[in-house]
Amino acid sequence: MKKYIYTVMLIFMIITVTQAQRMLPKQKGLEVSAGVLSDDKIANNYYINVAMTVNGKNSNYQLWALEYTHQYHNYKDLRIPQETYTAEGGYSFFLLGDARKNITLNAGITGVVGYESINRGEAMLYDGAKILSQDTFIYGAGGRLTFETYLSDRFVLVLQGRAKILWGTDLEQLRPSAGVGLRFNF
Repeated sequence: MKKYIYTVMLIFMIITVTQAQRMLPKQKGLEVSAGVLSDDKIANNYYINVAMTVNGKNSNYQLWALEYTHQYHNYKDLRIPQETYTAEGGYSFFLLGDARKNITLNAGITGVVGYESINRGEAMLYDGAKILSQDTFIYGAGGRLTFETYLSDRFVLVLQGRAKILWGTDLEQLRPSAGVGLRFNF
């Protein structure tokens, strides 16, 4: 008899979990993601991002993020580091998905502000060469395309392709990247 009760309880729990509502309005989430910058030296160029999401109507959501980007530039036998610290805010729009929102495709647009440091502020190199690009404040816009799938009611796996257009920099203005993240919905 206990077997039957436990079996019925287990089936009830599975049905309850699979019927859960997702992307509820005003629900908040914390997303942590990392990825690589699209470059010929992928192993050395990466970003780490922490974001907060606030769900809106129709499976759209607001996005507020802080990001650290690290990449290298080669000069002779030296690798010159470039570090970028940015904050961004924007909105992500639901494009496609199934009825229960288990799998969705979203497109987002953001505004970006930040600070860029080249060679940790040191302009002179060991051989007497001088870096002409200086540490500076940057600003711009970003876009992202995300494929999101629920691993459970609270955890979401996020695969994303992104691009940022930045002004105020002497280096690349267009910075594409790709990454993976995990979001926890409260």
